[in-house]
Amino acid sequence: MSANAPHAPHAAALVLGTAQLGMGYGAANSSGMPPESEAADIVRTAVQGGVRAIDTARGYGISEQRIGLALAARDLPPVTVLTKLDPLIHLTAGTPADEAVAAAVQSLNDSRRALRRERLDILMLHRPSHRTDWSGAVWHMLLRERDAGTIGKLGVSVQSLEEARAALTDRDVEHLQIPLNLLDRRWGSQDFGAAREARAGVTFHARSALLQGLLAGTPDARWPVFPGWSPMQMMFQLHRLAQSFGRESLSDLCIAWVRAQNWIDGIVLGMETRAQIDTNLALFRRTPLSKEQCAAVTDAISGFPENLANPPSWPKERRPLSSWQSN
Repeated sequence: MSANAPHAPHAAALVLGTAQLGMGYGAANSSGMPPESEAADIVRTAVQGGVRAIDTARGYGISEQRIGLALAARDLPPVTVLTKLDPLIHLTAGTPADEAVAAAVQSLNDSRRALRRERLDILMLHRPSHRTDWSGAVWHMLLRERDAGTIGKLGVSVQSLEEARAALTDRDVEHLQIPLNLLDRRWGSQDFGAAREARAGVTFHARSALLQGLLAGTPDARWPVFPGWSPMQMMFQLHRLAQSFGRESLSDLCIAWVRAQNWIDGIVLGMETRAQIDTNLALFRRTPLSKEQCAAVTDAISGFPENLANPPSWPKERRPLSSWQSN
């Protein structure tokens, strides 16, 4: 089958990630946060191009505000906005429950005001522990909001396999966002597969398909420095695989790999320029990798540091890819 043929019905859809629209974000982001008019143009262009879901968060700077402004125009088709509760980093486990609930309510009100929506389509916890912290008081408040119709569905944004498994035990969790890319082997575990299959109605979104842009292969992308390891051989292997599979770029390879995981419903990709929208919309019209190609990727790409697939665990020291090329 040609890589340009229509994709399989189950293949994940493009979700516009907007952290870059509200703050400086991403190891490969060389252009910084775009101006307000450009941010609005990015959102509108994505929606006009067929994107039907936008991912944001209270913790993404002014992202919600910019999305609300861009979507205020009445000439756009309906779009689902997924946002996340404030991380509430100023609170501790010892904070009184009523104070934590008040802070969470304020977060909801701020999101509604910024997004210009009375009803939040999907509200995720930015911190999975907030489902049980403060004796579950914040989560119970969110359940009441959902039951009242001011929140559509509740979900959790997780970082680890353990957080995902715990979230899936809660029947009120209907949306799960996970980090997933072709280096991250955690999510293929048998126990997670069983937990996922037991919750057939849950929507799964993947973020970090390009590992903050590093896997796109741009020379100025700043890689974490792990002693005794260079990304050059791994990137060479990825280039070789992309060519042998008939993919047009490393981004194409990485996105096609995630889209081949048929339990993933959407892939959150951050974009800070209009050109990236056009490129990514085109990539999502291509076919996912085959099972055999996914297996070939796993066999070919190995020997990288375990923590490479997990940005929160990266060392602070970073070096652009081009600096390894000269060594």
